[in-house]
Amino acid sequence: MSNNSNLFLSIGKPIKDEYGRIIGKVASFALTPSGKFDSVFIEFNSGQFSKQPMEHLKFNGAEVTFISKITSQANVLCDQIPLIWRKNQALKDLAGKNKISPDLYQELHNSFEGVLNQLKKDAQVITDEAAAEIADCEEEIKTLSYAVVNLELEHEIGQVNEEAYKSAFTMLQDTLKRATAERSALELTRSKLSNILLGDTLQPAQKTKTVAEPINEANELPEPPVVVYVKEIGKAGI
Repeated sequence: MSNNSNLFLSIGKPIKDEYGRIIGKVASFALTPSGKFDSVFIEFNSGQFSKQPMEHLKFNGAEVTFISKITSQANVLCDQIPLIWRKNQALKDLAGKNKISPDLYQELHNSFEGVLNQLKKDAQVITDEAAAEIADCEEEIKTLSYAVVNLELEHEIGQVNEEAYKSAFTMLQDTLKRATAERSALELTRSKLSNILLGDTLQPAQKTKTVAEPINEANELPEPPVVVYVKEIGKAGI
């Protein structure tokens, strides 16, 4: 049995998204023959069941958090793209120092380039999905803002009593904060991916090492392009 057998205690427990909204509950787990947790079955609030990879969920005691596809895949891409770029650059350095044959260099270089191109395509897909989600968040924030204004107006003229007003106002403000936090997180994710792609596009213009330069005694890989994460001006932050 897996060392994570206590995860069975989360069956029936609510699942929240990254922004605190309850989206469903844990229905069951799928395990490999060796007892390793492979995936989790989720009953969403709509009544729909779905099988999700374990890496899409974070377990912290009784709390279960669902990590969105955009967040989880963006995190992987932000790690993999700079790593493959560094390996490709290190390969060029080795070829420049005549430490590998031209044929072997070309074979490995083509392999790295193929992987890197696919990762960049995946990153563009996630960037586009994040942009669509941001647009949805902005529409939700606009609707919530109108709802707050209308609640204030009706309360001001006495159409809504104090108790109902406070309850509705708190609900709207909490939802508005979650929507704003989600938009900010998506904007940051989009910015990180865009800057990593931009850094990779600009990297050929950077100075590369030559054979005459000293060998790094620690055999460290070259640093990837410098990436500066910039939030767009005028967007709400968290």
